[in-house]
Amino acid sequence: MSTSTVGTLAIVVARDGRLPVGATEAVAEARGRVVVVGTGAEAAARSLPGVTHARWAETGPGLRPAALAGALAPVVADVPVVILPASPDGRDLAPRLAAATGRPLVARVLDTTADTADDGTPCVRAHASRIDDRILVPVEVAGRAVVTLAVGGRPGGHGDGGSPDAVVEPLALGAATAGGDPGSDPELVELLAPDLRTMDLADATRVLAGGAGLVTGLDDAGATEAFGLLTRVAAGLGGSAGATRVATDAGWTGYERQIGTTGVTVDPDLYVALGVSGAAQHTGGIGTPRHIVSVNTDPSCPMTAMADLGLVTDAGALLAELARRLGVDDWGRADSTTGGGP
Repeated sequence: MSTSTVGTLAIVVARDGRLPVGATEAVAEARGRVVVVGTGAEAAARSLPGVTHARWAETGPGLRPAALAGALAPVVADVPVVILPASPDGRDLAPRLAAATGRPLVARVLDTTADTADDGTPCVRAHASRIDDRILVPVEVAGRAVVTLAVGGRPGGHGDGGSPDAVVEPLALGAATAGGDPGSDPELVELLAPDLRTMDLADATRVLAGGAGLVTGLDDAGATEAFGLLTRVAAGLGGSAGATRVATDAGWTGYERQIGTTGVTVDPDLYVALGVSGAAQHTGGIGTPRHIVSVNTDPSCPMTAMADLGLVTDAGALLAELARRLGVDDWGRADSTTGGGP
């Protein structure tokens, strides 16, 4: 389950210099070879850890996958395996790039290798993840391929700084905004900021996550109200709300807010865990945040042990106080002495 040192290249789309979730994993799988496109591409390329050779190109605001795929096609023509993280932009660009290069697309793989088949012809081998990562399907493709790498599949740095020995150089992609079929991409009229309450958690820079300890002592109606308050408080702090599997299975919030190995993988700058014990299923989906804050009555729980700051207090009471100070809600708990457990 390793990648060849040659024959692989990662493609990463940056937005305003910020790397998408899974970028460092894709670079690690490509053994440090990457092309970064988008806005703030140079800064993003220089911040990637594990890079040996990076090229970057500014391609303007908004993603035009058809035009960008056409511009990238000659760049990757001789590369057997092109790897993109399975981020929202990566999933948009990958099939376009596969079509532009005449290659098959293998979606959501955990590893990929440029190899040689039994008859001596070149091939690409991979293990594709299916059915919520419960099944690994071996895949063999004759010739070259484009793959998307499942996020959270292997460790990677957060992107605080690249290697001082890395080669980082510009890449001319003149057709990135003007090339391709003019009817294949929508016209960019305006780029709107995402709604913090509903945005894809994978793109959030700040995440406030709630667990069972946030709603200890509340019935289902009260717990649902508490998670609604969590959404408003998170937005008031410039972030988005997430949850553990216990909370989504109980119906207190939607499954799209579930963080973990069977949910969404995030990689924010700040992660605040409210009443989250820190089970492996959950922590496996939080990436490598720059800062972690844990709010829990148990000072010895795994979440507090891995946090930069641990607040030993009732998570529900703290949420209500934050809501009051932010002016987003006057909701309060009848009993603020319980909660914050596992």
